[in-house]
This record gives sequence, structure tokens and C-alpha cells, in this order.
Amino acid sequence: MDESAKPLGLFPASMSQTAIPEFFVYGEPARALDVGFLHVETVQARASVHRGQVLAHKHPQMAQITFWTSGQGLYRIEDRTWSFSAPTVSFMPSGVVHGFDIEPDTDATVVSIADEALAAIAEHSALALDQPVFVTGQGEAVLWQRLSETIGMIQAEYAEAQAGAEKILPPLVAVALSHIARLYAQSHAVTVPAAVALGGRLRRLIDRHFRDDWPIERYVEELGTTRHLLDKASHQVLGSGVRQAIGERRLVEAKRLLLFTIRTVEDVAYETGFNDPAYFSRFFRQAVGMAPAAWRKERIVSSE
Repeated sequence: MDESAKPLGLFPASMSQTAIPEFFVYGEPARALDVGFLHVETVQARASVHRGQVLAHKHPQMAQITFWTSGQGLYRIEDRTWSFSAPTVSFMPSGVVHGFDIEPDTDATVVSIADEALAAIAEHSALALDQPVFVTGQGEAVLWQRLSETIGMIQAEYAEAQAGAEKILPPLVAVALSHIARLYAQSHAVTVPAAVALGGRLRRLIDRHFRDDWPIERYVEELGTTRHLLDKASHQVLGSGVRQAIGERRLVEAKRLLLFTIRTVEDVAYETGFNDPAYFSRFFRQAVGMAPAAWRKERIVSSE
């Protein structure tokens, strides 16, 4: 962030966290996302909905890259606001409150990625994905050019929807995130409320240790907090308590392995931290509504 870009204001003081709407994409109700979900559109494509003013909102289980290619405006993350002009880029993890006001002829490409897909992309990204990032007016021109080219490739692959796009898009997103990391290294950190920061650190710790069957107390200890504060941060950022968030991360990994590998259900159970395949099957059925093998078969048939 440019040092000259000072906070300009706050969200309305009367706005409580529980009043902030959750969307799929702006203006559409939140909904369950498929494994590997990725969506690309421009800000102007939704201009009839927001008319230049996107109010405070958040996305459950979905992160976004927003790359501003023209114009200027105000961008809000949690309780802080910055002025910006193109080129500007942000990365917004799921659960983080954001919004913006833009002037006419301002546009951006928005890449939305389900947390389920982001978990696989994370290991190939140079950017830590647990905290929001906002970069404007900083960085070498060549870095912005590389990011622009990569975002353009993502947009073209998504629009053309040719065979194999689902294999090409995730690596391109990882490259875009890595370009953002290089720009961010020349910028200044975005300060977010303590609960949001703690929720982001929890998300990252769960990603690393969901297979290890840690008790909640181990997460509390590793993060240097209290169980009450950790559960509060988990609800605020991840949309559920700590135990449920760990279970949802295991479910994400199980779905990925069932859909994209030929490993047996037993192997998937062990790989996702379940010592008892029968218990894994009951867990999966309760969460999804069908047994793992049946879910795999249905998804493979529907994709043919």
C-alpha cells in the first residue's frame, strides 16, 4: 500500500458484524460451491447491481483476487478505507469484510476461488493466503505487467472454456498470487482487527494439521490465545466453530481425493486423518448425504 494512502473512513458505526451480508458473488445469496469452483468476471459486468457502490459484505468459503485495470475509487477492508487508482490489486480471503466505491469507467477483473480449490493452490503460491492483501501505487512496472498478463490468461481460459481449462486455471491462479506476493513485498501490511487476524492464522494452521487429529487445546496453545477467543474468531472468519472448521477442511480434502484420484475410500480416510474408514464413511454421509463411493460415482458420471 502506498504510504500516502491513509485511512479515509470507517464502515457505518451502527453496522454490526451480524448485519453484514454474505454473498456468492455480489448481489447473489451465498450457496454451496463445487470442489474446484472458480469464477471470473469484471466489476462492470455487475454494474447494474452495484451502480459503482459495493457495500460492506463478505464471502463464506470463497476468496477473491481483484485486479483494477482502469479508473479509481475507495476500497474498504474491515474498518479501514484507502483511495486507489489503477493498477491496484487485492487478495481477500473468505470471511473478510470488504467493499468499494468507484468512479465511472473504473473496472477490474475479479477471480473468485472456492476455499476448497484454494487449499490445493496454496502449496504452489508464494503469497500467504490467510490475510487480506491490498497493493496500490507500489512495485516495479514489470511486476504489474506480469500480473496483468497472467490475469488476462486466466480471464481468457475461463471465457473460452476449452477442454483442459480446469487443469490450466489453478496453476495460473497460483502464478497470479505469487506475482501479488512480489508486489506486496514492496508494500505495507494491511492491518485488520485482532479477531480477523486470528481467524486467518487458524485457517492456515488447520490447513497444515487437519490430518493430525489435534485437540482444540493444541490449536489454542499454538496460536497463543484462549479457547473462547479462538472459537469467536473461527465463527467470525470461517463461519463455524473450530471443531467444525477442522471437519470441513477434512471433508474438502476427502472430496478432492475422491474426485481427482483413484485412491480407495480406505486410503482417502487415512489420508484425511481418520483412523477408522467406517467412521469416515459415516462422517462423509452425514455431511454430504451419501456414502463416499456413491458420491464419487455420481460426480464422475455427471462430469462426463
